[in-house]
Parts: sequence; structure tokens; C-alpha cells
Amino acid sequence: MTPWQRLPTDLATAMRPRLPATVQAVVTAVTEASPVFATIEDAKFRRDVRTAVQVALERFLDLVGTDEPALPPRFRDVFVSLGAAEAREDRGPEALLASLRTASRLLLRMACEALAQTRPVGADELIDLSDAVSAYVDELAAASTDGYALQVREQAGEGDRRRRRLAELLLRGGAPDSVARSAAHGVGWRELDTVVPVLLPLAQARDARFRYGGEGVVMERGQDAVLLLPAGPRATRPALAGALRGHGAVVGPALGWAQVPEAVRLTELVFGGELVLAGQPDPVFVDDHLAALALRGEPGALAVLAARRLAPLAPLRPNQREILLATLHSWLRHWGSRAEVSAELFVHPQTVSYRLGRLRELLGADLDDPAARFELLLVLTSR
Repeated sequence: MTPWQRLPTDLATAMRPRLPATVQAVVTAVTEASPVFATIEDAKFRRDVRTAVQVALERFLDLVGTDEPALPPRFRDVFVSLGAAEAREDRGPEALLASLRTASRLLLRMACEALAQTRPVGADELIDLSDAVSAYVDELAAASTDGYALQVREQAGEGDRRRRRLAELLLRGGAPDSVARSAAHGVGWRELDTVVPVLLPLAQARDARFRYGGEGVVMERGQDAVLLLPAGPRATRPALAGALRGHGAVVGPALGWAQVPEAVRLTELVFGGELVLAGQPDPVFVDDHLAALALRGEPGALAVLAARRLAPLAPLRPNQREILLATLHSWLRHWGSRAEVSAELFVHPQTVSYRLGRLRELLGADLDDPAARFELLLVLTSR
């Protein structure tokens, strides 16, 4: 026997004339009881709430005295859709379930009042009425929760599909600018500019997805996984050094999105080569090995190294830039001897001093860093 089969048949007769007022009272109560719903001004949302309340109350009155299931498909779909809408709006199910509890209390009160106005109501009838209302609202909550869960799973699947597509576009290379930017926007990236690739053992793919969520995209391959991160606070060297410790990661160079295939290729050379010490807990950064790769004849590594080291001179006019680069190259080869630079370039020593002063303004501490000077010499010699 269904809980509503025990209800007196005159309950529906007593409540039907009060149905419009009951609907309005429940709509007001459920929207005002929840702070989340109370601030929503969207007209469609309010129409949907009214429709759901109307359907729920009319169906409840139709159930009185019957053994029918609470929600046949066409009624259940209304509340499945209501739960799905909450998921689409990125609201949790808590507000909707709280509203159903509010509606349950109000429905019980108004049903008792309606019946009491026609005749005395016994204690057994009140208990049966409470049981029926509770069971019925539980069915509404179950349908709404199912709708919410279905929508969440659908959105998660769509999100995974979009992330895979973006990863494939970036790793394959050659995508039109508009296509790549649209794909990046589809996974929540605000901008598509610089991308940092990270190679990880295949077993670390799940952790990378969990750790970086929507900020990064992960592509599993045969023997490894590639994490692609847009430039930002979580893609900086200090952040990655802390987050990836103990994960066997190799962090590639941060390059423009169109250069991701080359950045990944360079990362693969380090990831699978002897440059990485076995069992090393800290992540390895390809930036630290660009010179070694360049000396092995990797033009891509040399190009990245040149772009990094010579970037401060990029804003200069071409002729100014070439003059300073020639001076810097001579100065590095002659171990800082201004006299030898002056003789080689056929310029006055004071001119050499002026140019070196300008270079120091542009390059700063790099001129005093042995590793930076070696990389500068490597880049300039290759020219």
C-alpha cells in the first residue's frame, strides 16, 4: 500500500479550491527560504520554480486515495530537469533540497488546515498525512538529485572531451589561431599565449588531472603523459618545483602556444636522456639543459636559448642591436679586454666602454654570471 492510499479522499476536495493560493505560498516560501534562490532575478528561473510547484501539488492531490507511483515519467522529468538546471548554473544541490524540505513542511500545514476547515481531523489521519507528504517529497528529491547527477556527469564528459581536443591541437601544432583560441576558451583558459609543457610518468596522469583541474590539460601517451599549463602563477618555476617534487617530472621551456610541439620535443630529449639522474626527487627543468642540447646540435634548443638571452635587446633598432651584439661577442671572446675589443672592431676604447655600459643596462647581472655568459657566447658564436 502506498502512503497516499491511506489518505482520506475528501482531502483532495478540500484542497483543490485553495490550490492557487497554496502554489503561490509555496513558491514564495521556497525562494525566500534559500539565500541562493532569493537573489536570483532571472524570470525563467522563477517560471520554472512555479511550474515545478504547480505540477508537484496537482500530482499530490491526484494521488490521494490511490496506489499509483508518485511520479510517472512525464511528472518525474520536471524534477529531473530542475536538478539538471541547478548543475548547469554551477549551484550545488543543497539549496534545492532545502527548498523541498521547506515545501514539505508548508504542504503538510496547508493540507491539515484545509481538511480541518471541513471536519475534525483525527490523530491517525495527521500521522498518515505526514507520512504521505514525507514519502512524496522524498520522491521529488530523488528525481531532482538524479537530474543533478546526470548533468554533472554529462558536463564532466564534455569537459574531458574539450580538454582532450585542446591538448591534441596544441601537441599536433599548426592549428589556426581562431580554432586554438576557441578551444582554449572552451576549457576555461582566459588567454592562449605562453604554454609550459610538463612530461610525467604515465602513472602520474591521474594525479596531474586532480592537482591542476581545469587549469591544465593532460594527454596520456604510450609511455608518458603530457601536462600543458597556461602561463600563470601555478606555471612558474617555484610553483612547479614545489608541486611536482617526487613525481619524476621534466618541465619544458615556456614558449608560445604555436611552439608547443617543439617545446615538447625538447622536453622529451631531456626526459628520456641521461641528463636526468635516476631517482632525482626534484623536477628537472629543460631551461637548465638548453646549452647542453645546443652543443649536441639541437637547433631548437639553440633557438630557445637565443630568444631567452637576447630578449632584452629585441626592442632596439636592428642596426643598434647588431652593433651591440658584435661588441658583446668580441668582449666575451676576449675575456673582457676592452683594448682587444677596440682593436678588433676598429673603434675607440671609449666607444667600447659606452657600448658595454649600454649592454649592462640591458643585460644586467647576466654579464657577471658565468653560466649566462657561456650561453651568450654560444648563441653569438652560432650567428
